[in-house]
Amino acid sequence: MTKSKESSVANARRGLLAAAVLATFGPASASAWAQDAGAAPFELGAVTVIGKRTQVGQVGEDQVGSVVSRKDMQQFNRDNVGAALNLLSGVAISTNSRNEQTISVRGFDSRQVPLFIDGIPVYVPYDGYVDFKRFTTADLAAIQVAKGYSSVAYGPNALGGAINLISRRPSQQFEGDASAGLASGRERRSSVNVGTNQGAWYLQAGASYSQADGFPLSSDFKPSAAEDGGQRNNAYSKDSKLSLKVGLTPNAGDEYVISYYKQDGEKGQPPSTVPAAARYWKWPYWNKESLYFISKTALGGAETLKVRLYHDSYDNEVDSYTNGNYTTLKTSGAGSVGTGRSIYNDRTNGGSLELESLRLKAHTLRLVAHYKADDHNERDANGVVNATFKDALASLAAEDNIELAPGLILSLGAARHQLRPETVFSLGNPYSLPGNKTANNLQGALFYDLSPSARLYASVARKTRLPTLKDRYSQRLGTFVENPDLRPEQSLNYEIGYQGSPWQGSKAEAALFYSDIDDKIQSVANVAPNLSQMRNVGRVRSSGIELGLRGDINAQLELGGNYTLTDLANLSAPAVKLTDVPRHKLTAHVLLRPLPRLDLIAFAEYDSARWVSNTLQLAGFATLNLKAAYKPSRQVALEAGVTNLTDKNYALADGFPSAGRMWFTNLNYRF
Repeated sequence: MTKSKESSVANARRGLLAAAVLATFGPASASAWAQDAGAAPFELGAVTVIGKRTQVGQVGEDQVGSVVSRKDMQQFNRDNVGAALNLLSGVAISTNSRNEQTISVRGFDSRQVPLFIDGIPVYVPYDGYVDFKRFTTADLAAIQVAKGYSSVAYGPNALGGAINLISRRPSQQFEGDASAGLASGRERRSSVNVGTNQGAWYLQAGASYSQADGFPLSSDFKPSAAEDGGQRNNAYSKDSKLSLKVGLTPNAGDEYVISYYKQDGEKGQPPSTVPAAARYWKWPYWNKESLYFISKTALGGAETLKVRLYHDSYDNEVDSYTNGNYTTLKTSGAGSVGTGRSIYNDRTNGGSLELESLRLKAHTLRLVAHYKADDHNERDANGVVNATFKDALASLAAEDNIELAPGLILSLGAARHQLRPETVFSLGNPYSLPGNKTANNLQGALFYDLSPSARLYASVARKTRLPTLKDRYSQRLGTFVENPDLRPEQSLNYEIGYQGSPWQGSKAEAALFYSDIDDKIQSVANVAPNLSQMRNVGRVRSSGIELGLRGDINAQLELGGNYTLTDLANLSAPAVKLTDVPRHKLTAHVLLRPLPRLDLIAFAEYDSARWVSNTLQLAGFATLNLKAAYKPSRQVALEAGVTNLTDKNYALADGFPSAGRMWFTNLNYRF
């Protein structure tokens, strides 16, 4: 066979391996979305099970995942990643005891569904969590969410899937946008993004800033000794973000990119409205700085090498006060005895190599190697180091996508991960370095294209999560005994589903999922007098259904919505409740275009009751948001709206009520 014929076969094969329909149901093609929203995605940042060389403006999609597009973020005013993710079926947001925004995907929390930026892990090294409110969406092109079954290219710890933030990549010689907004609570927001693509090189830069004095509580909120109502106490926040990307594209097959991110945050932590549980904390800084290198190099006509290298720094401080006056630091607390101040300095260095080959007929083979080194340091206000923990995480994986017949693809994957403790130091509590921990993953899926716009799939995946530094070593202010010998959590994830377009301009999804989770890491009380310990004792079942439909009814009307049923069962301890996940979640929206330049949007969400402890269940709630958007020109959009129109008093966690009725207004300009 000639080289040109081989190239044609390879291109045809890639076409047959095209990624599936967006589960978030964009109203038009990906390229049309990019044109409307003015933000093309960074293709190298996408992670797919089966993919193709996407065209400019397209998002590489994951077959059993979902995508929040830039257009969705703008249309529904989702300014942070947590709010954007809440648009999706299978996703629920909540609040932890530090009043941080957390998420779950089909019952898996954010330690089990880690966060990535352009395929690079960005979860906090110490505990695996992130505060999704701290990650703004102004400089994003899309958000990928893999559920249950995910590519081995994500690396370790994707027990229940993965969340990938895809940055922008300019497609024009000069392009950009700017926005400014105001909202209740004296909230001020602004952002600007600019880019240029000069063929052989491109540049993308962005900056965003937001600040708020707090947020209003519902008029139905009943004051307590820790919260007097009106504007939420100690709920101020300030976040800024800079991003810079420089790319070289010497030819059609090669690309070399350096990205820099700097996030600076400051926030107050509203105390629990339950006086006995109130913490009077402030975070004078929550900062993240990152440097990434991502490349793609064609090695002849059949192989491609992708490289990701990264350095992340995470620095934060929490100050603990004696009461709501916030004037006197505790003599002990917040993790640092004698100062009331806890200072964390975490560092992550790592990289991955991915070799993709089309050399074998009807096969797309990937070999992936990962290495990640995490370094956690705790010190007090006097500079005394209280704890130092270091881990190395290594992984080898292989993935093969086999074209069994036209429109029928078999995807197989295997991975082996190893956690290597390197340093364990805790002031006043010496103990020996624990041994290595290993985990093995296997997965397989079938994808069958009923038509160019409809696909059926079935998957099964054996996934793991290795324990975090906090899981193994934290004494939780003297209330826990460490357990360095914790084993990985394991889950067997099953799914069958459909993704398609019933009519032109529509998107639909249906999925049944079932996960059997074993060796789940849970706290066990009274392992010593008045002390608890984290142990591998949990066995949990998560099952459910996801349904969704979105589409244009005519030129003036768009309807959409999704429904999720999540059934969680604690098989190892039926009397112990599984928390923070509603059994039912329903969203619906209506977009009306009474005039060519005017959009009226209504978005409603219903969450059923959720358990937040073994004895407390929070009531379900429904909220309604309204927005009007007027475009006097193609470049300018004026927006005004209201969230929680009915001023519903509701909470996602006990003691942490959500905002009541809030108004907002925005000015957006694209050039």
